[in-house]
Amino acid sequence: MHVLLIEDDLLVASGIRSGLMTFDFVVDHVSTLKAARQALQTVSSDVVILDRGLPDGDGLHLLSEWREQGIDVPVLVLTARDAVRDRVDGLQGGADDYLVKPFDLNELVARLQALLRRAAGRSRDLINHGALALDPTAREVYVAGQLIMLSRRELVLLETFLQSPRSVLSADQLKISIYGMNDDVESNALTVHIHHLRRKLGSGVIETVRGLGYRLGKPEAVHLAGTPYKGQL
Repeated sequence: MHVLLIEDDLLVASGIRSGLMTFDFVVDHVSTLKAARQALQTVSSDVVILDRGLPDGDGLHLLSEWREQGIDVPVLVLTARDAVRDRVDGLQGGADDYLVKPFDLNELVARLQALLRRAAGRSRDLINHGALALDPTAREVYVAGQLIMLSRRELVLLETFLQSPRSVLSADQLKISIYGMNDDVESNALTVHIHHLRRKLGSGVIETVRGLGYRLGKPEAVHLAGTPYKGQL
């Protein structure tokens, strides 16, 4: 899942980014309101971590702009401002959650996963799709109860599809979900990952939508490697 981190303290940002990457989050970092505005126009983030005290203003001003524009990306405000009034202002200003520094990484991860779960309309962490089950916390994928070994990027890609099961996702959206705002990506990297997922989870698990991108296949398309899929692609 893609996280846009808006934090002006480079040491704090580096620690958050490194910590979240161990949980397979893809993190892009900016340090100003101006850069954040530009980033959200470029990147379709799944969740935003927003500091308040930024060099060019209060992060809540940016959040208010986004909400007025109808941008409903989940936002977790992460700040040292711990007064009750500050918390109330943040939540009433459009934040979906509010966490005070210093914080525990495990709590931050749990809160981000809860925001993603709510945004996807799920009441529990486990994501099911036919015979497939993905546990976002354990970072494990099962098909018909059998553990399937996926690489980190294959797992991130699969989770991206599962979080938006009815959406057609463009190649650019998927590349950002896997790599972030990194231009140094081989042109065939995405198709290689999709090929591997189809080989491990069934040829119909991901459908190609010509001229538009890709979407998650029907639940019955998921099957163990070596087991034929008899549905229509």
